[in-house]
Amino acid sequence: MPKAYWITTYHSISNIDKVNAYAKLAGPAVEACGGQYLARGVPQAVYETGLAERTVLSVFPSLEEAIKAHDSPGYGKALEALSNGAIREIRIIEGVE
Repeated sequence: MPKAYWITTYHSISNIDKVNAYAKLAGPAVEACGGQYLARGVPQAVYETGLAERTVLSVFPSLEEAIKAHDSPGYGKALEALSNGAIREIRIIEGVE
């Protein structure tokens, strides 16, 4: 079964306190579903139409676990804490192997 990757890209951050509150809750919710953070921070290089904003890459044992993490009550609480503190997008994709 291929691993799944959760890619979060921020378009803008309007309230860093809300982002920090989100991060404290999101980490345990992601890890509870087998997720691990591989990279997070501001990119060192951006090409084409990319934005130099916070980016987070996580890996999960499977697509099902990645979706389960996003839809979990714990992650829901993290999203509530984030509220309107940032504009971002999340993409969940399966690995090629």
